[in-house]
Amino acid sequence: MFQWKNSFLAHERLAIIDPASGDQPLFNEDKSVSVCVNGEIYNHKALKAQILEKHPHKTFATESDCEVISHLWEDYGEKVASMLDGMFSFVILDTRDGSFYAARDPIGITSLYIGWGKDGSVWVASEMKCLKDECLKFQQFPPGHYYSSRTMSFTRYYNPQFYLDFEASPPRCPSTPYDPKVLREAFEAAVVKRMMSDVPFGVLLSGGLDSSLVAAIASRAIKSQDSIWGNRLHSFCIGLPGSPDLKAAREVAGFLGTDHHEFTFTVQEGIDAISDVIQHIETYDVTTIRASTPMFLMSRKIKALGVKMVLSGEGSDEVFGGYLYFHKAPNREEFFQETVRKVQALYQFDCLRANKSTMAWGVEARVPFLDRHFLDVAMAIDPSEKMIDKSKGRMEKYILRKAFDTPEDPYLPAHVLWRQKEQFSDGVGYSWIDGLKAHAEACVTDQQLAAAQHRYLENTPRTKEGYFYRSIFESHFPQKAAADTVPGGPSVACSTATAALWDAAWAGNEDPSGRAVSVHDSAYDKPGANGLPN
Repeated sequence: MFQWKNSFLAHERLAIIDPASGDQPLFNEDKSVSVCVNGEIYNHKALKAQILEKHPHKTFATESDCEVISHLWEDYGEKVASMLDGMFSFVILDTRDGSFYAARDPIGITSLYIGWGKDGSVWVASEMKCLKDECLKFQQFPPGHYYSSRTMSFTRYYNPQFYLDFEASPPRCPSTPYDPKVLREAFEAAVVKRMMSDVPFGVLLSGGLDSSLVAAIASRAIKSQDSIWGNRLHSFCIGLPGSPDLKAAREVAGFLGTDHHEFTFTVQEGIDAISDVIQHIETYDVTTIRASTPMFLMSRKIKALGVKMVLSGEGSDEVFGGYLYFHKAPNREEFFQETVRKVQALYQFDCLRANKSTMAWGVEARVPFLDRHFLDVAMAIDPSEKMIDKSKGRMEKYILRKAFDTPEDPYLPAHVLWRQKEQFSDGVGYSWIDGLKAHAEACVTDQQLAAAQHRYLENTPRTKEGYFYRSIFESHFPQKAAADTVPGGPSVACSTATAALWDAAWAGNEDPSGRAVSVHDSAYDKPGANGLPN
C-alpha cells in the first residue's frame, strides 16, 4: 500500500520476475513517481539499456521487469505505454504534479476496470468486484488505451496497420503474400520471449493445434537453455474421463517428451464450481463460463504443484479464422473484417477467461499468439490465404499448420498438426456441455425463461443455460453497470453477431459450441490435397 495525499496505490503481488526484491509499488530514483503493475514487460532489458544510455548514472532499485515504467515516465511521459512489449495493466502516480496515468496492454490480456465515485474520485482495479460497491459507474478499461488525469480522457495508443485497414472508409484488405518461414519464425520468437521467468513454469496442453505448437516450441527452447528448472517442460491438461483433449494431449506430451500432468473432473464437480467461477471471471457469457470452469479447476491443481506461470494458446482462432463458422465467410474482405472484430473483442472473452481463471489461484497465463510483432506479421497476410477451401484441401488455420509442417524435423505428429478444431469447452468432453444444459433445464422453468425479457431488459438470455448463468452473475454483481460489461447478441460457434448472418440456416439456432456448425466432423470425411484429413 502507498498513499500520497488523497491518492492510494495497493497491490497484491504474484512474483514471477525478481521474487526477492520486486515488491510493489515500484519507484523512480527519488520516489516522486510510483507505479503498480500487473503483467510482464518482455522488452524490459532493452528499455533499461535505453534508459542507461541516456542516464549513465541512474540506478535501479530492483531487477523487476516493471521498474522501467517509472523511469520511462520521467523521460517520455504519456508515450510510455506504446513503448512496452508485454501484457500489462498499470497505474502511475506522479507526486510532482499530483497526476496519474493508467494503461492496459494492446489486446487486453490482463484485466482492468475503471470507475467513478460520487465524490468525483477515479478508481482503477484489476477486478470489477473492487469497484462495484464504491463507484456509481464503472466499465472495462479499453485495451490499447491509456487514461490521463491531466485530460480526464482515454487515448488509443495501439494503432496497428490491421486496425487502420479495418477502420478505413472504405475498409482496406491486407495483401502481403504468405511466407511460411516468416510466420514460423515470428511465432517461435513470440513463444521464447514468454519463457522469461524466475519461477517454475509450464504449458497448458489440450492436444489441439494451438497449445501443441506452443508446447513444441517451448519444449525445443527449454532443452537448449541453461535453466535452473531443468530442461524438461511441464505440461498440463484437464478433461472428463475419456475426453478428446486428454487422449490428444497425452500423445503430444509423449512425442515432445514433456513432464505431463493429466487432471480429470466430473460434470458434477464442474457444476458445483460454477458460482465461484462466475464470481472470479466476472461474466455471464455462456461460452466463457463453459470453458472457464475446467480451466479454473485445473489452475488450482497447477498452483498446488508449485507452478506460477503457464503458456497458453489463446488468440490463434481469432487471428487465423480458426473457428468452424469461418467456413461460411463469403469473401476475403468479410473474412478479414471478422478476424479484426474477433481480435478486438478478445478482452471480453478468451483473454478474460485465460487471465481470470488462472489468476484466481495465483497462476499467470501468457499468450504468444497475441504478441505484438506476431500480430503484425499474421494479420498482414492476404486473408485469401487463410480462407477455408475443402476442394483444395485447405482446412481452418491451414497456413499456420503448413508453416510448421516440416517432416524433416517435425514439430508435431502429422495427424495432430492437422487435427480438426475443438473449442476448449467441447474438447474437455462433449458431455460437459450436455451436462450443463441438463442442469440448467432442471433449475430454470419454462415460465422463467418466457419472462426473461422482463427481468433482464438488456442482453436477455435466450436459453435456460444463459438464464442460469445470468441469475448467478446477478447474485454476485447486482449493479446494472456490471451487467453492461458483458457483450451480447447472437453467436454461432463463437462468431460475432455480424458473422452470424453469413448463413440463413443459422437464424434462431445460435449456439456458441463448435458443434453448432454443420462442418464439424463432416467437413473432414475425405482426405485433402495434402493427403491428410481436411
